This record gives sequence, C-alpha cells and structure tokens, in this order.
Amino acid sequence: MSGITLLGIGALGLSFPGLVAQIINFGILLIILRMVAYKPIMRMLDERAARVRESLETAERIKEREADTAKQTEERLEEARREGQTLIGQAQQISARIQEEARQQAHGEAEALLARARNEIQLERDGAIARLRAEFADLTISAAERVIGQSLDRRAHRRLIDEVLAESSFKGDDGAC
Repeated sequence: MSGITLLGIGALGLSFPGLVAQIINFGILLIILRMVAYKPIMRMLDERAARVRESLETAERIKEREADTAKQTEERLEEARREGQTLIGQAQQISARIQEEARQQAHGEAEALLARARNEIQLERDGAIARLRAEFADLTISAAERVIGQSLDRRAHRRLIDEVLAESSFKGDDGAC
C-alpha cells in the first residue's frame, strides 16, 4: 500500500523526499520563528496588554478622584452657602439692633428735649408770675395811696401783699395762671 500511496503523491506532482524535506524545513522554520519572533512578539503583546491594563486602572483612579473632588467641591459649596446664610442672619440681627438702638437714642433725646422745654416753660411761668405779683403789688399800693391820699410805706405793704398772695389761691405751683 505504501507503493500506491507513493504513486498517488507522484501523480499529484509531488515527490516524497521533497515533501519530507519541506516538512522538515517548515518545522525548523517554526522553531526558529518561535525562538526569534514568537517570544519577542508575545512579550511585546504582554507589555502592551499591561500598558492598556495600567491605563485603564489609571483612568479608573482618575475617575474616582474626579468623583471625590466633585463631592468635596459640592460639600465646600454647601458649607459656603451655610456660612453665607449665617453671615446674612447676623448682619440682619446687627441691623435690627442698630435700628433699635437708634430708635431708643432718638426717644431719649426727645424725652430730654421735652424735659428741658418743660423746665424752661416752668421757669418762664414762674418768672411771669413773679413779675405779675410785683406789678400787682405796685398797682395795689398805688391804688391804696390814691384812695388814702397819702404815701404808704411801700416795703411794708409789699411784704403784706406777698403774704396775702402766698396764702391765697393765686399761687404759681397749682397752674391757676
């Protein structure tokens, strides 16, 4: 049977020794390629796979850092908002306190002006009553002199009139005049 097989290969235009030589040459070429090219190519592919893996890991870490940074930024913004609201509240309280203090100060000044005006009015009233008493005493003495027709002791009569006025309802303290 081997002869028939050999004849069949020969009919195809192949020679058995050439075929064996080709197979041996191909095996040697595979061994050489494996030693020379396969290992470096595989090493290069492994290195590339490692770089891709590292790049993916780095991208993942960057993505995580970005998420952390965004979260921290949001927290800081929220904290700044709260601080801003606190400052606004404090400013409003200070404003209200300043307005109340100004109101109280204005009220105090108005009360002081009113008290001073009342004192001045009282002093003027007392002065007017004193002048009125003096004129009334002078008029009374003048009228009495005319009626009597002689000069009276003005000092003694003035003292007497002042005593009568002090005892009468014509006092400066009760506000009758």
